[in-house]
Amino acid sequence: MPESGRRGGEAQSAAQPGDRKQAVPSGSGSRRASVVGIVALAIAPLAVHFFAGTATTAAAARDSACRTLSPDPLSAKLRGLAPDFELADAVGKRWSLQALRGRPVLVSFWATWCPPCVEEMPSLQELARRLGDKATVLAVSVDDSWDAIRRFFPNGTPLTVLLDPTREAPGRFGTSQFPESFLIDPSGHVRHAFINQRDWSAPEAAACIEDVR
Repeated sequence: MPESGRRGGEAQSAAQPGDRKQAVPSGSGSRRASVVGIVALAIAPLAVHFFAGTATTAAAARDSACRTLSPDPLSAKLRGLAPDFELADAVGKRWSLQALRGRPVLVSFWATWCPPCVEEMPSLQELARRLGDKATVLAVSVDDSWDAIRRFFPNGTPLTVLLDPTREAPGRFGTSQFPESFLIDPSGHVRHAFINQRDWSAPEAAACIEDVR
């Protein structure tokens, strides 16, 4: 065989392995994309169902926790945004419900001279400790001055205590008897009312408040 023919044959045979390596079916990429798309479409409804189910379960658990506290019916004037107020704490810092939007708030109206309030207070303090920074507990006293409050809490308190000697704030909520508490959601709406004392130390109380939405 002529030398040139042998070279041509060697060149041709050397090129064949490379040709085989580059041989990819032209439709494989589109088929993979189609399979991925079909799988995604199949999974999407399941994911939506899962997250919807999770949200429903969480809401049911929250409602169950709140029911253990036996909330009272809301009056017509409280079925909406909570009446705002602005009061000072013991160091003069001003607090308002408007400024606390975005987090759950429990407002409790009380007094040092009120026997049910005194009985309820340890559990309310335990609630504030349990909640930490997940929610705010405002203990609005209707005492005449800070002197009685300081004597009542000689070692301090985890509560945010405010003073309202005029009783204007509880009046906006339609109450003049104590203790009474109101749970306000992050959007500023009153969600529950609690007339008279409750045991706030139970884990369900914290679950009800910190998860309110």
